[in-house]
Amino acid sequence: MPKRPAKTSDETAKDERYRAPALDKGLDILELLSEQPSGLTRAEIVKAMGRGPSEVYRMLERLVARDYVSRSPEGDRYALTMKLFVLAHRHPPVRRLVARALPLMDGFARDAGQSCHLVVADRDAAIVVAHASCPGNWEFGIRIGAHIDLLTTGSGQTLLAFQDEHSEAEIVARWQGTRMAEAFAGLVPALVGYRSAGHRIGESQQIRGVDDISVPILSPEGYAIAVLTCPYIQRLDNAQADITQTLALLKDVATKLSLS
Repeated sequence: MPKRPAKTSDETAKDERYRAPALDKGLDILELLSEQPSGLTRAEIVKAMGRGPSEVYRMLERLVARDYVSRSPEGDRYALTMKLFVLAHRHPPVRRLVARALPLMDGFARDAGQSCHLVVADRDAAIVVAHASCPGNWEFGIRIGAHIDLLTTGSGQTLLAFQDEHSEAEIVARWQGTRMAEAFAGLVPALVGYRSAGHRIGESQQIRGVDDISVPILSPEGYAIAVLTCPYIQRLDNAQADITQTLALLKDVATKLSLS
């Protein structure tokens, strides 16, 4: 790698002039934790930074309060949350994903004779960011911008099934002691099955007679960055792709959109 050019005296002077020690301290902690996937204890952070325990503790507490850093349930280990990732990937990347996805989703809707929608995670829920309608007269759709439940929808359960270990640990800690935690624990065997299969098919828990087909759009590491869902409706008056064919068509779209 080429070496970074040495700073000029003017650049060094400007750095000193605009120093913000508290901000530097917080950024130092974030950069340190970014290199430690399993996190660090407070003592390890103090040692690595060469700072006093009290000033590191105060900064850690603020970073935890602002959800940039999570504390383990035992309270002795700190790790980065996904907040920096979310901030970095919030609006422009979603717009780019939607722009790329819509022509493929329209093609799916035309070929399968079914509607479909695209969702992304939004902390403890999921949000619909795109929708494609089938060309026929009948369809089931969900409006763009709708927030949907993670635990009781095909899209939400697929997001949960394909999350990374750190995100799962965050959810478990955040939901601890609530009904959501109990529901999540009961879902774990099914989520393992969805991940193994690479998709989820199941009866809608909101609309009778609809089978939700959900497939993940994957990051390079194999985690869901979004989910495509087709609320499959069996038509009686027209030939259409069956549920197996529809799954294959939806998976083809997801594969083209995935980064893995």
